[in-house]
Amino acid sequence: MTTLPQDGPHITPDEFVALWAEARTAYYADEFPPYASRAWRALRPDDPRRLAAALDAAEKWRKFGDEEALLQWFREATNRRYSPDGRTAAELAELRKPHPPHQLQATAGWPPIRIPGGRGRYLTHIPERRAA
Repeated sequence: MTTLPQDGPHITPDEFVALWAEARTAYYADEFPPYASRAWRALRPDDPRRLAAALDAAEKWRKFGDEEALLQWFREATNRRYSPDGRTAAELAELRKPHPPHQLQATAGWPPIRIPGGRGRYLTHIPERRAA
C-alpha cells in the first residue's frame, strides 16, 4: 500500500470522490488541456481538468502505447518504397496506368450488340465459313 505525501493539502474521501466525479465529467466533455502541456501545468493542483487530462493520457497510452513509437511507425510507413501488401512503388504505378479499351466481340447464340458511340451500328456474330 502506498502512502500519500503529507506536505500537500489533505483531501478527505468525500472531497476526493467529488474531485473524481468532476474530473470524469471534464474528461467526457473534452474541456481540458492536453496532459503536460503549458496550459495543463498552469492549472491548480486540485483542478479536476488536471486529473481529466491525466485520465485521457492514460487511456490513450492503454489503447495506442507509446506515442513517440507510434509517430515513428507512421514516419516509416510514409517513407516506404512499397505498399503494406508488399507491392513496390513501380508495381503500383504500373497498375495505375490506363488499360487499352476492351474489344467487343459478338457471341454465337446471343443477340446483336449495339456499339457504344457507333451511331446505331450493331455487332453481330457471323459464323466462320471454312472452305472444304
